[in-house]
Amino acid sequence: MSDELELISATKSFGGWLKRYKHRSEALHCEMIFAIYLPPAAEEKSVPLLWWLSGLTCTDENFMQKAGAQRIAAELGIAIVCPDTSPRGTDLPGEHERYDFGSGAGFYVNATESPWNRHYHMYDYVTGELPALLEAHFPLNGKAAISGHSMGGHGALICALKNPGRYTSVSAFAPICNPSQCPWGEFAFSGYLGKDQSNWREWDACELVKSRGSNLALMVDQGDADNFYQDGQLRPEALQAACKEAEVPLTLRMQPGYDHSYFFIASFIDDHLRYHAHHLRSA
Repeated sequence: MSDELELISATKSFGGWLKRYKHRSEALHCEMIFAIYLPPAAEEKSVPLLWWLSGLTCTDENFMQKAGAQRIAAELGIAIVCPDTSPRGTDLPGEHERYDFGSGAGFYVNATESPWNRHYHMYDYVTGELPALLEAHFPLNGKAAISGHSMGGHGALICALKNPGRYTSVSAFAPICNPSQCPWGEFAFSGYLGKDQSNWREWDACELVKSRGSNLALMVDQGDADNFYQDGQLRPEALQAACKEAEVPLTLRMQPGYDHSYFFIASFIDDHLRYHAHHLRSA
C-alpha cells in the first residue's frame, strides 16, 4: 500500500474541513480519490468515523455535496469518509457502456472474472486498503460505523455482515438488499463473479444474514415512491424475511412518498447520524 496522499481540495464547513485526496491504490491498480469530512473536534482529539458508500453512477462527491450531513457530523464530532464507487482510469472493454456495470458500479465486490479481476476489488479497497490509509493519516480513534445508499447500501450491509466486530452499527438508504435476485445484481454479479450463482451468496445481504446471522441490528430506510423499489430492484421485504428467519433485529422504515434521490437521503440523514453516534459512543 502506498502511504502517499495528494490533497486535491480543502473546504471549511461547519467549523470542520471537507478534504479530497488522491492516492495510488494497490488493491485496484489505479489512482483513486476519496473525500473525508473532519469535524471541529478532530483538531483537538481523535474522533470516530462513519463510512458512507454511494450508489450507482456516483463518485466521492455526491454525498458530501447533496446529503447535508456536515452540520450534524460537526455537532456530534464524527468524521465521514466517502470512497469512490469504482476503479478509475482503467478503460476496460465495455467498462463505460452501462450505468449499472463498470465505471460507477463496482458493487463493492472482489471480481473474479477477466478483465474485471485486475481492478474491480472494491471490497478489499473499502475494508482493507483505505481503512489502513485513513488510520495512518487522520486523527481517528478506531471506532467505525457504516452506511450507504442503493448499491452503496448493499455495500454497507455486506461489509458489516462479513466483518463482525469491525463496525459499531450499520444502516442503509434504499439498499439493493438481494442482488442475486434482481436485474441490477444478476447482471453485475454475472460479469464480476461469473455465472455460477453459488459464488454470489457471499455478496448478497439476504444470503449472508441466513448463513451467518449478525451481531448488529440492521437499520434501513426505504421510500415507497422509489421507482427502483417498485420495479423490484431493491427487495427490502426479502431482507425482512431473511432477518426474521435468522432472528436478526431489523428496523425497516417505509417512508411514504419518498423516492430514490438525495432529497430522500437529506430528509433522514440526521436520524442515521444520531443512530450511529449513539452506538459509537457506547462501543
